[in-house]
Order: sequence, then C-alpha cells, then structure tokens
Amino acid sequence: MPGLNPMDISKPNAQQHVIMVVDDNPDNLNVVADLLSAHYSIRAVPSGYRALELLEQNSLPDLILLDVMMPGMDGYQVLKRIKDMPAARDIPIIFLTALDSTRDEEMGLDAGAVDYITKPIRPSILMARVKTHLELKEARDRLDAHNDDLEGEVARRMAENEQIKNVGIRALARLAETRDKETGRHILRTSLYVRTLAKILQKMPMFQLELTDKAIDLIANSTPLHDIGKVGIPDHILQKPGKLTDEEWDIMKTHAELGARAIEMAEKDSETSLSFFQVGKEIAHWHHEKWDGSGYPDGLKWNEIPLSAKLMAIADVFDALVSARVYKEAFGFDKAKEIMTAGRGNHFDPVLLDEFLKHYDEFVAIATRYRETSAPESTGG
Repeated sequence: MPGLNPMDISKPNAQQHVIMVVDDNPDNLNVVADLLSAHYSIRAVPSGYRALELLEQNSLPDLILLDVMMPGMDGYQVLKRIKDMPAARDIPIIFLTALDSTRDEEMGLDAGAVDYITKPIRPSILMARVKTHLELKEARDRLDAHNDDLEGEVARRMAENEQIKNVGIRALARLAETRDKETGRHILRTSLYVRTLAKILQKMPMFQLELTDKAIDLIANSTPLHDIGKVGIPDHILQKPGKLTDEEWDIMKTHAELGARAIEMAEKDSETSLSFFQVGKEIAHWHHEKWDGSGYPDGLKWNEIPLSAKLMAIADVFDALVSARVYKEAFGFDKAKEIMTAGRGNHFDPVLLDEFLKHYDEFVAIATRYRETSAPESTGG
C-alpha cells in the first residue's frame, strides 16, 4: 500500500490478515478464495459446524465471510453461536448470500453482521468492503489496546495513591505511638483483629451489604488512626504509671474528640471528601462508645455507634487486656476472654462479640504472633 504514513491504521503487508470463508458450495469457496488470496490469507471452511470447531480451538481469523443458506446449520445460527463465544464475538462477520431482499439484509444486520453482500459477487464490491471492515477492526483493536493501557495506568496510579494514603495514616499513627510508649505493635494487631472479625461477619447475611471487601479494606486500613488524638494529651497523663485522677481521666477522654477533629481538619485541607477520612473519623471519635450508652465522648448506644467503631472497640479492649501497660500487667488469654464475655450487651455489640468469642483462637493467634516481649506466654488467668 503506497503512500502510508505513521498514522495509517492499515497494515503495509495485508497478507498478515486472515479471512475465514464459510460456504457449503465448493465453487463459491473457490471464487472468493481466487478473489482475495492475492491480498489475504484465506481459510476456506465447508460448513458452519467446522467453522465453530476451528473458532473453539482459538483458530481466530481477522474477518469471517459467512454464507446464509447452508444445510444443517444456516448462517444466522452460526453467527448466533459465534456471538456467544467470548474469544470470537468481536470478529467482524459479513454475510454472503443469494437472498437479496431488503428484509433479508435487515435480518442479517440485526443478527449482528457488519455487512451484507449479495450474490453473484462483484469483485470490486467484495474487495472494498473486506478492506474497509479489516481497517475498522484494526482501528477498534488499537483503541481497545489504548484503553487497556489507560486502565492499567489508572489502576497503577490508584494503587500508588492508596499506598501513599496508607503510609500517611501509619506515619500519623506512629506519631501517636511516640507519645504512648506502651502501644508498641498495638496498631498492627488491632488492624488485624478488625480485619479478621469483619471477614467473619461478612459471611452473615445481615452484614453482607455493608461489609464488602472494599469496605473491610477501608476500615482495617483506617484503624491506625483510632488513637491519633493522644498527640494532644500531656505526657504526665499519657504515661502515668498509676491510676488517673478524675480530672486526669477527663483530659484523657478528650483524645477521641481531638483525633476526630484532627482528621476533619485534614479533610478540609484536602478540599476532598474521601471515604477514608469519614471512616477514620468514625473510628477515632467513637471507638470508646459502649453498647449500653455508657461510653464516651457522646454516650451513643446500640446501632447509633458506627460498625467501624464497634469493631475497633472489641479490637482495642482485647489488645489492651492481653498487653502490658505502664499501669498494669498483661492478662492471660483465658482471663481476657472472661472479661470480654462480661462486656456482652453492655460494653460490646452482642452480635459482634459472639462472633469474636466463637473464633477466639484466631485472635489469640494474632496476639501471640505479633506480641511484645511482655505479652502473655500462657492461657492462664
């Protein structure tokens, strides 16, 4: 093809195109092959059945010329079967037929053919239409490939942004950790507890709509922000080895609101309402609320408490029980289970806690694997 430039979508060597010609009449196959073989690679097929067999074997041409009136399986039936094949459904199909009424042509195009050529075949018409549809297919293939590249780039950018977001969350959480020396690997463990419990709940019909895989990732990745407000608590309170006074306890409890406020300010600064800001605020603000309304800071109860915060409450308390803190030694896993059980229906959502206790060994395994050096060695009280 002389005169091609880099923007041409046709190939300089048209022999690279493969055309499948399907017709039960050998004379018709020979006529079409003689017309096209100088420019294209021709695959002559004597029946619709054989054409389907070749396509199912992934012997895929660039274009199909299909006779309509064939014994056993006519062209319409063959086309319908091809359109049901994921690998072959986008191959352009041109009907070649002696049926020359307008109604026949409409039926062919409605069935999914890209063109309709009547017999006797006029060579110039056949050549022009074959060339046009091959060029259209190649243009579509290039567009699809370009779209795939774009989708891949978008996915890469989204993954990169997600990674940056998670790094930022962990960095903020580490900042809180530097103020509270007892937390250690608390952030990692609580995130794993929350993810594990959410995955368990996901199997229950009542949670399937709310706890999608995406929602679980979002909640688990936002848990490190739960104590970010501790950055605003004075060291003499945060690191006090003994019991806090009532006044000190009131100050300590403000970390929930401080954390939510800090995340809200970050959201305003970004000028974007992102889902992880919302979930992070929920967890930071309300993970100390209790099922019976006796928690803080707002005294929420029952299902007024967001699911993310209820999950975090179980994870946070369990980890505090089995971890050593400046004000207490670590409890054994049996004793921790006893205390958690006593919180059913007052501190914790009973449905969530029941599932936590039913799968208690999974949470013990996480606590054991990622424990501090002072974590409990046995299951004793």
